[in-house]
Amino acid sequence: MESSDTQGGHRSGFVALAGRPNIGKSTLINAFLGQNIAAVSPRPQTTRFRQLGILTLPNAQVIFVDTPGIHKPLHKLGEQMNADALEVLEDADLILVMFDISQLPTEDDERVAERVQQLSSKPPMLVVLNKVDLIPPDEILEHQSDFETLLPDTEIHVISSTRGDGRDVLLDRILELLPFGPQYYAEDIITDAYERDIAADLLRAAALNLLRDEVPHCIAIRIDEYKERNEHGAYIEATIFVERNSQKGIVIGKGGAMLREIGTLARKEIEAMSGRKVYLKLRVKVLPKWRNDMNALRRLGFVHTKRKS
Repeated sequence: MESSDTQGGHRSGFVALAGRPNIGKSTLINAFLGQNIAAVSPRPQTTRFRQLGILTLPNAQVIFVDTPGIHKPLHKLGEQMNADALEVLEDADLILVMFDISQLPTEDDERVAERVQQLSSKPPMLVVLNKVDLIPPDEILEHQSDFETLLPDTEIHVISSTRGDGRDVLLDRILELLPFGPQYYAEDIITDAYERDIAADLLRAAALNLLRDEVPHCIAIRIDEYKERNEHGAYIEATIFVERNSQKGIVIGKGGAMLREIGTLARKEIEAMSGRKVYLKLRVKVLPKWRNDMNALRRLGFVHTKRKS
């Protein structure tokens, strides 16, 4: 028997975003929701965990699933991130396959296209060419043609996650393709992530924004304590893990200057997310070769038990 939502024409479903790292998936979800629930930075691989962004509308509920960027893995962490992304795609009702229209297709773009074509579930797909704001208008069609061969006969949308070009048209098309179904989440829920998990992502994003190229991907965050201090705010203790002593020195900086700067930036983002004052205490520890250590990956939350259907 159909639910009242279904009988009334209500649509709902899971929309997974696929693409290589730093393609703008998290930025697009934040834009649709009108607030930041997914960490973003100019560095690749900011997203390391799947995260839901839930958009509730009068006649639909779109459950966006942000996934790690699909890439050529260099360690067990990369393999796990790819596996997580592909598992999400298999379960999706609709897939947005994102590429950067401002650049030529890369090997990772070709890898993304190959992986989604190999999915056993074969959900509907849309190709989303992001970052159109970075190229002159008279070059859009030429750049678009570079990507048309990656997923032939797939509907293409050209957008800018940041400026807004094509976003409303894309959302309308998403709503048309979603199946009829009930509202899965209450109207006031916008993500399935706990505040402490989002805080960890925001802290890592702050480090990505401030540190040199050789350090960021060696960084993992563990929230050691997250509690309400009083009616005025929250108290957070967190550990930043790196792989080598030299990286620890870079993260701390001269006289602790870099660590303070990371803390200041992260605190502002966490306060904006949580809507209250935050006291943030950071420490830095060395965990050698943690990206290739399955036990370390489990302790840090990167290895997930496969969801039951």
